[in-house]
Amino acid sequence: MKQGKVAWASRIALACGCSLAFSIYAKEVELPRLDIVGREENARSKIPGTVDVINQQQLELLQPLSIQDALKTVPGVNVRGDEGGLGSIPNIGIRGLNPSRSQKVLLLEDGAPIHPSLFISNASYYSPPVDRMSGIEVLKGASGLQYGPSNIGGVINYLTKTPEEGFKISAKAGNYGYQLAQIEAGGKSDSNGAIAGINIIKSESDGYQGNGFKMYDILFKGGIAIDQNQWLSLKYTHYDNNINTSYVGLRPNQYSNQFSSNPAPNDYFITQRNAVDLNHSWELSEGTKLNTLLYWSRLGRDYWRQGINERTSDNTIFNSCNGSNECMFGRNREFQMLGLDSRISHAYAVMGIQNEFEFGLRLHTETQSNQVVASRSFAKSGRLASHEENKANSIAFFAQNRFLLTKDFAITPGIRVESYNQSRNNIFTEKTGSAKNIETVPQIGATWQIAPEVQLYSSVYKGFAPAQLATAISERGVDQQLDPERSTNFEFGLRGMDSGFRYDAAVFSMNFSNQIVNQSLAAGITKANGGQSLHQGMELALGYALPAGWGLNGNLTYIPIAKFVGNSSMGGDGNRIPYTAKLVSNLGVTYQKNGFNSLLSLNYLSPQFADAANTSLPNSIGTIGEIPSITTVNWSANYEIDKSWKVFGSVNNLFNKRYISSRSPDGIFAGAPLNFQAGMSYQFF
Repeated sequence: MKQGKVAWASRIALACGCSLAFSIYAKEVELPRLDIVGREENARSKIPGTVDVINQQQLELLQPLSIQDALKTVPGVNVRGDEGGLGSIPNIGIRGLNPSRSQKVLLLEDGAPIHPSLFISNASYYSPPVDRMSGIEVLKGASGLQYGPSNIGGVINYLTKTPEEGFKISAKAGNYGYQLAQIEAGGKSDSNGAIAGINIIKSESDGYQGNGFKMYDILFKGGIAIDQNQWLSLKYTHYDNNINTSYVGLRPNQYSNQFSSNPAPNDYFITQRNAVDLNHSWELSEGTKLNTLLYWSRLGRDYWRQGINERTSDNTIFNSCNGSNECMFGRNREFQMLGLDSRISHAYAVMGIQNEFEFGLRLHTETQSNQVVASRSFAKSGRLASHEENKANSIAFFAQNRFLLTKDFAITPGIRVESYNQSRNNIFTEKTGSAKNIETVPQIGATWQIAPEVQLYSSVYKGFAPAQLATAISERGVDQQLDPERSTNFEFGLRGMDSGFRYDAAVFSMNFSNQIVNQSLAAGITKANGGQSLHQGMELALGYALPAGWGLNGNLTYIPIAKFVGNSSMGGDGNRIPYTAKLVSNLGVTYQKNGFNSLLSLNYLSPQFADAANTSLPNSIGTIGEIPSITTVNWSANYEIDKSWKVFGSVNNLFNKRYISSRSPDGIFAGAPLNFQAGMSYQFF
């Protein structure tokens, strides 16, 4: 997990050398990647589900500190409060699904999965820097069937920047010791259509709760036209983040007294990730295209936490580290993932009906090394207390066909089949076990263009998320015969635009037969079958361009029903799902003129419960109790001085609102107080 200065410098030198090697070339080329929405002008209108796209211009207007800050503006998305690292550990939920570690949503980067694993433990420990993104795609509804698993709530795809010719430097600074420096360099070819570039980011902060971080990120991206109809691209990313954060939050009296120090100063969350994506795109003929993605990643996560002796309303009392007893425990994991995702699309006509057929095949394998290391000191080394080596393999395919029955009405049936094996191997006890499952996921969706400015869309589909390995197979290696999460999902929506006014409204229902719910306990997180549950609600997004450069944008998500159905070990009949707000809304006022852009936004989150028992009164250690409503106001602006110079800045939580963002996993996590950042960039041509 440690990255030496020599190794770090050599990585930069290698990446810069690759960039310069390509910079002698220069012709425009569109690098191949797997988009979940598509780049065509009418791509959104073909999808029988809710679609949201945040483009680069919107990201520049928002000036988000993290991807999660940007996702807060998307209807249907709920982001749980930050544990530390300003969004480095993502907690994203969609349509009332618990956001803990983003386990109910599939996260992709340029079409490749970025969860540490999909079938062993899909809890997210990594979120790439928003500063190297050109956009974010969010897909809800039946079309998510093309991607999986764990796409019940939806699929989110982060789009990295395409290299641009030239050299650009950016820098930002803010309170709480926040600093960011970024270098972007790229080149193109006149002779053979090659393009390549590098993006280097260094960022750090002391943290508003003493939970500071130091992060490094490298992105190298390049591509070439093999011939007139084939393109190849390569992407390499390296990420290194050391966060002084913990499962442990504030205790009630610490929160009341506005305690500003780190409640677990000796705990560290250390993450390192390397990944390679190789994309190939081939236009076999007019209307027929083959896209193939080969992806590999390795993520190491060392989570060092000091043992707890006692929890009180005043503080957390930790075991002393005096060399006489084991006081620090490293829950250290390393994941490797390798996959091949190939899909072919073909447009054809039969009996006067236009069709668009797509077929995809994915081969996927992943491993996990899971260790617990016990130490008698604050040194990040010690006795190996437990050790598992785990593995999972899967084969999946999907097929769908879009029948354009008239020029305005289309119907899209589809199916996905996912076969996966999981194996658990305890090195200490020599207990091993395995589990096998095959899941069939059908869907059908439709779009109807009633008028140029009005489109109806609807879909019915089956949601599916596999039980993760530690739940599916016991420590003794016994297959628990645990079914995956399954849900029957329905969506009906209306979208369009006319004369500067745009809208998208949808109603949805997710009926789970055996939802798995995270439960917050004093010692951390456990999982169990939550039984039947029902989610029903609506989303609404509106935008209107006003005269003189002004604009209004707003959205809301209303989920009146998010409840357990029938008694279960996790919650009684009618109890509300934890961390599911009834109402989430955003309202923004924009102004643009002569290179100046500004956004003033208001964000609201209604009250939530922290546990499945729906306990209203807080307990003495702050782990359960109602989470009151949250209202914050943010302001951001940027100004293009000339073609080369840009200045930008943002102020978050403008009125310094004090609020509880979470009581999970262990205590109160206070929301970020007033914080500001300002910076500038210069482009060399």
